[in-house]
Amino acid sequence: MSGAGAVRAGFELDAARLEAWCRAEVAGFEGPLSIGQFKGGQSNPTYLLSTPSRDYVLRRKPPGQLLKGAHDVLREARVLTALDQVDFAVPQVLGVCEDESVAGSVFYLMSKVEGRVLWDVTLENLPRDERAATFDAMNATLACLHSIDPASIGLEDYGRPNGFVQRQIARWSGQYLSDEDAGRDPNMDRVIAWLETHAPTSEEVAIAHGDFRIDNLIFDPTRPEVAAVIDWELSTLGHPLADFAYHLMMYRMPRHLGGLACVDLETEGLPSEAAYIEAYCCRTGRAGIPDIDAYVVFNMFRFAAIIHGIRGRVLRGTAVSPEARTRAEQFSELAELAWKQAERAIG
Repeated sequence: MSGAGAVRAGFELDAARLEAWCRAEVAGFEGPLSIGQFKGGQSNPTYLLSTPSRDYVLRRKPPGQLLKGAHDVLREARVLTALDQVDFAVPQVLGVCEDESVAGSVFYLMSKVEGRVLWDVTLENLPRDERAATFDAMNATLACLHSIDPASIGLEDYGRPNGFVQRQIARWSGQYLSDEDAGRDPNMDRVIAWLETHAPTSEEVAIAHGDFRIDNLIFDPTRPEVAAVIDWELSTLGHPLADFAYHLMMYRMPRHLGGLACVDLETEGLPSEAAYIEAYCCRTGRAGIPDIDAYVVFNMFRFAAIIHGIRGRVLRGTAVSPEARTRAEQFSELAELAWKQAERAIG
């Protein structure tokens, strides 16, 4: 997240009511309270709560009509609390509120982690000699997440243990097909049909972030280290290779979609896709990932489906982020990219 600005129209909070809740529920809270809103967060509005002694971050469900099961901020709070037990890099949850009268919807309050959000995966604003280490920090953080035993931190029931890829295909296909406002796309339809016979079928279980990308990480203010992983709305028990392949999509996305395709990686001081895969495999004890292309197709489909959902919210007038309209306009291109990856996987 970048710095917070003014609260956008339609997302206002009652400062007096929220401050009263914080005084009653948050240890050590002292007002007065001022409220800003972060520009990040395509799904759940995220706010900066500032007091003279400390800053906090509040994350809530958006207003308006919502798809069933979406925007579950209480689920986010649960996984953050569990991971904090083992010192994984997440913000500390300080309070949860299910009383919608306080802020207009359920929310949770967490600590504000100081650091940098690097929005451009090319890292062009970092010195060249820091870029490889920054990528390695991302790689190590995701490998660490996938190495945590869910049962050891009380997350054994955080999702169903098997059939992750197939369930995700069914879920996102269903949301895509049911969102009539956002419409259909022929490439998306082709990818869904391709996945019916080519989706990976191996079974592994790990805690999956679901949206692990550079702008969902807060880096240490001065060192190439991950200080916190944020935006856990899509987290679940899932297949670690599916989660890793989602992150790996950065290598196959064009620059204007936040990727590295056509970037001269060696010149820019960035690791190759092959080297990045090898580093993850070394950290997780794998000899390799022979079906990586199929996992990438699955994730491009899933990403396109998520953007399709944003497109629907834009058309319904419930989109949270001012960048949502730009995202929505990218849906057709993402569907085309997903189909091209399917053709590549076929060979």
